[in-house]
Amino acid sequence: MKTPLVAIIGRPNVGKSTLFNRLTGSRKAIVGDEPGITRDRMFGEVEWKAKTFRLVDTGGIVPDDEAIIPANIFKQASFAIDEAVAIIWVLDSRAGAIPLDEELGVLLRNTGKPVIIAANKCESRSVENEAGEFYQFGFDIAPISAEHGTGIGDLLDQVFDHLQFEDDEEAVESTDIKLAIIGRPNVGKSSLLNKLLGEERVIVSPIAGTTRDAIDTHLTVDGQDFTLIDTAGIRRKGKTTEMAEKLSVIMARKSLERADVALMVIDAVEGVTNLDANIAGYAVESGCSVIIVVNKWDALEEKETNTIYEFERSLREAMKFLDWAPIVTASALSGQRVAKILPLVKQAGEARNQRIPTSQLNKFFESMISQPKGGAPATGKTGLSRLKIQFLTQAGMRPPLFILFTSGGTATAKLHFSYLRYVENRIREEFGFFATPIRLVERHKPKQKK
Repeated sequence: MKTPLVAIIGRPNVGKSTLFNRLTGSRKAIVGDEPGITRDRMFGEVEWKAKTFRLVDTGGIVPDDEAIIPANIFKQASFAIDEAVAIIWVLDSRAGAIPLDEELGVLLRNTGKPVIIAANKCESRSVENEAGEFYQFGFDIAPISAEHGTGIGDLLDQVFDHLQFEDDEEAVESTDIKLAIIGRPNVGKSSLLNKLLGEERVIVSPIAGTTRDAIDTHLTVDGQDFTLIDTAGIRRKGKTTEMAEKLSVIMARKSLERADVALMVIDAVEGVTNLDANIAGYAVESGCSVIIVVNKWDALEEKETNTIYEFERSLREAMKFLDWAPIVTASALSGQRVAKILPLVKQAGEARNQRIPTSQLNKFFESMISQPKGGAPATGKTGLSRLKIQFLTQAGMRPPLFILFTSGGTATAKLHFSYLRYVENRIREEFGFFATPIRLVERHKPKQKK
């Protein structure tokens, strides 16, 4: 039996995302006064009475709205309702019942699933009394204030009455690979996620900025578990005007901080831009392994031939710091070469967890890495000097971290960047570390004055 799933649903701007953040103890969902900020499904975990259940937040349901985004919101909320074993229906106690609520009530009764009404915004006794009109829908009611946290315990008690849990099992170390999908707006990130999943799990629209939140989706392929994080298109702050899109930039970078591997999606038709390089730089700064996915490649192939060499040359020139990242040319629309991506992600996940014993490292260092006569080149306040490298050790993983212990020279002397690059390249040649950044840190003992 899987961990039970509970869905939060309701019309726009009744406080669903505030309740989601309150129950999960996180700030994953964007909260604001603008209706419709939450568009896709967002998953989290709730712990209560020493048990855990999954919670899914959905976009505000507008069943009769045929505009692209509201129609997709309704579609995503319907998916969540189908998957859930119980439903929390959030209603605004201050506004009272409106015709749209009556429509939702009919929809929820037809599901046959247990529904608990979270009568939100009950900050006073008078408002709580007014929430009594919600009994007309025929469901249990829990008066709450998601913003202030009142009534949350009573709500959870009612939800738990409808959940079944497996017996506790011994904790097993997770081998799950967290995969972030990053890139500029409208390069096809959500389309790629849907193709990887084999279903329309997130909203896809030609409107740039459709995805605002970072959405976690779970997938198992050939025994390997993946958590896919679809992130909002990252824009330069100067061009980001809406409150939700400003927040999405911050949340996209946060999603990189908890990711193991990043799929850097680039538009083949538009080519590599400076913003692509900036976004890729965020992934490297966060220590993520990186796989570059050149999307919409089929559209480029129709126009030109033998473009892969030219495109890769321009890409490598624009992203010299990512010369270790593999490139996959694909089409999220047709599925072309998408099947190659997850095996590469698995390979990258294994590489970033690789640990090389110190004895093996030093044997490799002594036989494979040459130090010029007089020592390795170094820089300091007195200009170019020489340092002696004593030994090399791996101090961390995810990403791999190596420490070079050096001696000689002045207190300010440091190994020259060209030599550090040489050491990194030799490490990659010997041990692989596929698609993964390598951190090199120097520990220096200056030459003792006589």
